Amino acid sequence: MNSLRWRIAAWYALLLIAAILALGLIISLRFEQILYGQAQAHLALTMQDIKRVALPPPDQFSIQDTSGDSLLLLENADNLARWASAGTFIEIDDPAGHVLSKSFNLGTGQFPATPKLTRAKPAASQNADLHGTPFLIQNELLASGRTALVVRVGEPLDQLNRAFGETRQTIAGILIATVIAVVALSLVLASQATNPINQLALAMREIGSDRLNRRLRWKNRPDEIGRLAATFDDLLARLEESFARERQFISDASHELKTPLTSINANAQMLARWGDRDENIRRESLETIAHESASLAGMVAGMLTLARADSGEAIPKEPVSISALGAEAVAAARPRAEEKGLELAFRAESDPLVLGDASLIRQLFSNLIDNAIKFTEKGRIEVRVRSEGSQALVEVEDTGPGIDQRDLALVFDRFYRTDKSRSRAIPGTGLGLAIVRSITRVHDGNVEAVRAASGGALFRASFPRIS
Repeated sequence: MNSLRWRIAAWYALLLIAAILALGLIISLRFEQILYGQAQAHLALTMQDIKRVALPPPDQFSIQDTSGDSLLLLENADNLARWASAGTFIEIDDPAGHVLSKSFNLGTGQFPATPKLTRAKPAASQNADLHGTPFLIQNELLASGRTALVVRVGEPLDQLNRAFGETRQTIAGILIATVIAVVALSLVLASQATNPINQLALAMREIGSDRLNRRLRWKNRPDEIGRLAATFDDLLARLEESFARERQFISDASHELKTPLTSINANAQMLARWGDRDENIRRESLETIAHESASLAGMVAGMLTLARADSGEAIPKEPVSISALGAEAVAAARPRAEEKGLELAFRAESDPLVLGDASLIRQLFSNLIDNAIKFTEKGRIEVRVRSEGSQALVEVEDTGPGIDQRDLALVFDRFYRTDKSRSRAIPGTGLGLAIVRSITRVHDGNVEAVRAASGGALFRASFPRIS
């Protein structure tokens, strides 16, 4: 019973069986009530007809009576024949319970003792047995003048009880057949409901990191199972895309880490062999090791920043001035720009406030400025801060060679380089722009790269502003 299919079938069958049994019981009881009511109604009609004849209005006798008392007519058994039949039996008693007359069909038998009747309680019904046959008897005290009689009209219930029994058997047979059908139908319905779930579970077990391209594609099911399968397909698509990005990241990271590690290892071997004998080799090897180690440290720091931004953890935020952070980043980067003969300008058209982390936004400025310095050989770099509607905009524009149209959507990917040979002539970890995109995302912002009017590159980051 641990199977979901069996539990569904059991509960469904039990509920239907309970409802069917209740319905059968109600129908049986109602049928018996109707038939029993009809028997009582027949006795009441017979009693009314006897009273109409035995107690007529004055001067309107329906049967000639020489005594002047119409009740005395009922003491004559021959007068009872008009009401007697195979299903109707009549007995006339005196108030003390002695039989005065009875219909011919009673023969030598008589009804059991009548309940005590009085003028305050002149009528009563009873169930009794007569020679093993159950009877429903209606008793009523009739009085006229000094004469009082008890009229007893009975109807045998054997045929009625037989009808009750046959009805119960029929209903019981129908109920048994219905229960069997309900159990079978419950199993079929439960199987139809759980088979897709079992197929879905089987598909999940078969899927691994190397089989994320599998899809259920149950588009022909518009029900909840179909929607669950569609959701599962969407989840697989996102997982496949995520795994593909991670594999690409691992591949790119391995490629990027291989070169500095190889260089460090080669220079360490040169130090071990010739460092003590050649001062130039020792100096150059140490400088190379220091440079490559710094590059590795920068790459690891970039990966940690990306992990922090992509983890979804809550970053403490407070109102910060975009213009102030931009001015600080420009001041820190100006010596590097001047070393390369570049003009680095800063222009704040407004002073918007955003809710964010000051260190991350400062790093965004630094990464965009460093990227512009690396790829600009001559000319100028301009950093701008302005407001546009509900957004605070950061723009960094350079006069470099610009970005090819097909590379604009890819420059924010990790380790992506526009030079497909991945030349190391331009220093960097390949993570700067990826970090910029992650920083904007955790601040509910966005970043894009376009070609500037001057032909260079223009990077534009936007943040929701609070003032």
